[in-house]
Amino acid sequence: MKPEKCVGSHHPKWFGLALQALVILSKDNIKTCPSAELAVQLQSEATLLRRILANLAKGGILETREGRDGGYRLSKDPYSVSLAEVYSVLQVSDLLSLGIKETTGSHAFGKDMNVIFCELTREMDRSILEVLSRYSIGDIAERAHNCKGITLDEIGNLSS
Repeated sequence: MKPEKCVGSHHPKWFGLALQALVILSKDNIKTCPSAELAVQLQSEATLLRRILANLAKGGILETREGRDGGYRLSKDPYSVSLAEVYSVLQVSDLLSLGIKETTGSHAFGKDMNVIFCELTREMDRSILEVLSRYSIGDIAERAHNCKGITLDEIGNLSS
């Protein structure tokens, strides 16, 4: 499988990649994990993951360490990091709202639709954040652990 490429400064797929990387990093025996190792496990590009992880570090979700033993690690307990926090840090809702609003024109009908779309996207954002706030990275990691595929210990061994 080819590594995932996402173009532009942000991309809707960033959220899914970020969640998967955070689940891997949530394993308590992982001190730091380089982006290249995460990229292999996620079948993505290291450069893309560094861009995503840099946003998470800027948002206070991750810590970075440079050097030979460098990489990324969670800066908080995985149960204290809500999916809503990750979503907000990555500004995913801004992308969706912008995309919808960009389809309207400058004519009267387009202006009316823009007002309606603004109302809809505000409501969508509230609903999405409400759902995502109910779950944490720790919750997702537990669910991954309970799947019949790979265990959290195996996830931890992938990057050690």
